[in-house]
Amino acid sequence: MRPTIAYLGAPEGFEALTAAANGRALTSHVTADSESLIKALAGAAGLLDASMRVQVTAAMLEAAPALRIISCATTGSDHIARPAAEGRGIAIRTLREDGPLLRNITPAAELSWTLLMACARRLPAALDHVRAGKWVREEFPGTMLHGRRLGLIGMGRIGGWMARYGRAFGMEVVGNDPHVATAPPDVHMVSLPVLFETSDFISVHVHLNDETKGLVSAALLERVKPGAVLINTSRGAIVDESAMLAALKSGRLGGAGLDVLEGEPAIANHPLIAYAREHGNLLITPHIGGFSPDAVRIVCRRAAEKILEHLGL
Repeated sequence: MRPTIAYLGAPEGFEALTAAANGRALTSHVTADSESLIKALAGAAGLLDASMRVQVTAAMLEAAPALRIISCATTGSDHIARPAAEGRGIAIRTLREDGPLLRNITPAAELSWTLLMACARRLPAALDHVRAGKWVREEFPGTMLHGRRLGLIGMGRIGGWMARYGRAFGMEVVGNDPHVATAPPDVHMVSLPVLFETSDFISVHVHLNDETKGLVSAALLERVKPGAVLINTSRGAIVDESAMLAALKSGRLGGAGLDVLEGEPAIANHPLIAYAREHGNLLITPHIGGFSPDAVRIVCRRAAEKILEHLGL
């Protein structure tokens, strides 16, 4: 009997999984909710997760006796109950293993830069202004990027792209990454306090782990250059969100652009969402950084290959 591979995510990724399986396994596209996933995992040998919208809990794994591998078409897996999976011998694979493949997958970096520019030019508020039938440009003074300092936390793949974008716009680029031995060209490495004290724009590009949880702390935000803009497209828990909200309310932070929130996707009562409804200096997108159909097809194909290899198909 052919094993079943369950899939969470966009249709383009399911098409890539089905093409990769090529009849060797059955494939099932699961609705992104807990009840549907529980039912699908009951008979699945593999899970390809390109969504991260559903928490994969220990109870779910316990109710999935045939499950042998979870392959994430993302670099993160913090939504999976890893100890429970490891206790069951379920392999967890992510795109962090696929550096060469990811090198030219750029949507997350492009969204980071889009958020930076949208904050610099107060773009959403300006669009709303015109939709309301107004035309007063003096209400929307923009920040010229040329000559400003861009501080990058994390100098891996996405941080490297951000550095390129910054230099193309004539910015001075500084970075911080204890795991990078050699800085990219024209990037000056500095301590985190110096980065916060001197950068006009700060962008976060690190994985969430014990070392980085709360890395952007209240103490650092208290030292941030007045009026600076913070961009986070990595994970919400890397930033002390309460301290960031306080810095936005006080005016210490001039703005922020976020693609991630702690506790997402359950965000209806999130204090940052409430603030963003009333203030134009906080822009929030629903974790869309890596979501581009072109990129989804590529990464889901690779994630599918890992499942097929693990299942010996």
